[in-house]
Amino acid sequence: MKVALGADHAGLELKGRIAAALADAGHEVDDLGTNRPESCDYPDFAAKVAREVAGGRAQRGILVCATGVGMSIAANKIAGIRAAVCNDLYTARFARLHNDANVLALGARVVGPERALEIVDIFMHSAFEGGRHQRRVDKIMDLESQYGRCCQ
Repeated sequence: MKVALGADHAGLELKGRIAAALADAGHEVDDLGTNRPESCDYPDFAAKVAREVAGGRAQRGILVCATGVGMSIAANKIAGIRAAVCNDLYTARFARLHNDANVLALGARVVGPERALEIVDIFMHSAFEGGRHQRRVDKIMDLESQYGRCCQ
């Protein structure tokens, strides 16, 4: 599976660990930055990752900032993105099973690196259940057409 990765300065180190773990698991990793420790703006990297996923050039996206919140808010502005902040295993599993989340946002200052890798593993290996959940995801996606989203 192709995975687009992005982080701001707060998530840089964890992003590197995630990239290595994904590559070791056989995934194709597209690291979209940042690759520098200097302060930078997380919406820039959230947009890059979200556009790759929304455009079908990556099947999943993973974003890392201090809390995961800013990244998820920014990514969710792109049509077709269902980004979820998941700082625990249960949320990561159900973001995929019930919400068909296609972007994972993590907080590097909220979860330790080993737990973060477990969250990534669950997110990558959990499949959308469909069924009654599809109806709900369809309703979420309909909100984009009703209220608009930023252009891709």
